[in-house]
Amino acid sequence: MPTDFEWDPWVGTAAAVAIALIVAAAALALLALVSALVSRRVPWVRELARRVRNAMIATTAVVAIWIAVATTEPAMQTWWPALSRLFLIGTILTGSWLLAAAVSFGFERLISREETLLVGPEARRRRTQLLVIHRLVLVTIAVLALGTVLFTFPEMRAVGTSLLASAGIVSIIAGLAAQSILGNLIAGVQVAFTDAIRVGDVVVVEGEWGRIGEINLSYVVVYIWDERRLVVPCSYFTTTPIETWTRRSDKILGTVYLDLDWRVPMGELRAEFQRIVEASPAWDGRSSSAVVTDAQGGFVTVRLVMSSKDSDDQWTLRCEVREKLMEWLQREHPEALPRTRVDVSPPARDPQP
Repeated sequence: MPTDFEWDPWVGTAAAVAIALIVAAAALALLALVSALVSRRVPWVRELARRVRNAMIATTAVVAIWIAVATTEPAMQTWWPALSRLFLIGTILTGSWLLAAAVSFGFERLISREETLLVGPEARRRRTQLLVIHRLVLVTIAVLALGTVLFTFPEMRAVGTSLLASAGIVSIIAGLAAQSILGNLIAGVQVAFTDAIRVGDVVVVEGEWGRIGEINLSYVVVYIWDERRLVVPCSYFTTTPIETWTRRSDKILGTVYLDLDWRVPMGELRAEFQRIVEASPAWDGRSSSAVVTDAQGGFVTVRLVMSSKDSDDQWTLRCEVREKLMEWLQREHPEALPRTRVDVSPPARDPQP
């Protein structure tokens, strides 16, 4: 029996898109099932699948729709080249997103593995280098993706050819215009690979005590002890002397100075100091001493030196020693506390001739 029904090409396009999305969803579900099975033996596969899930869905959807549309009615239209270019750009961007997510996961795995195998300065050095390489790779992916997108346009290819032809002039202009930016980028790489500073190092920068919290390609963030943040250009660390407390080891010596009266019993003070540090969990047992280093202006200066495994324990130990010795002197030897003496007796008269 004849029929007048005609298949609408646009209905076919919609059906093709729906079928393509269903096939893509089925492929993603199968991939998720495989990753779940593999993760029973390799646990990190589950975390990798979670990290790249959104990027994978976006990339698969764009490619599926592109294939469906390219094989149906829109491919016959005059505006198809422009739409096809949009799909190409979408594929490049989502694919770059997928690649960046996978790379980030890989670097995070490497960093966590290094932290379990290494400790101290070596661990901080490796972590810093991996963080900088990670950022360099992400920037490279972004630049390559942007460059690929731009070169999908014939006009940009012509511009690129012209730029390559005049590379000498362009390099001079770019070098003059971006001297400080490029200098900071180079300094960032230099800071990471010359081992000048590392993430976690204790430093004194611009008179502020803190830890290196972040090393980026162009700047370093110092976490100040009172929760402020000091943002410093990378070039600062290649041109300015800085004080670091954890260059080769976290171990550190600390000093407490006491200005006391000349009547201070040094033997008893030394014994009390030793008792305090030995009872403190912040002392690492390496070194301790109490000596008089100066005596002038009516006071004697007692220097107390003690060691700790790191700067945090050193701060705690110094405060503890200072406070307990102050209380001990007040209680046991108040005569040793500093005092100012003033002679108010009348001056002697000259003998009469």
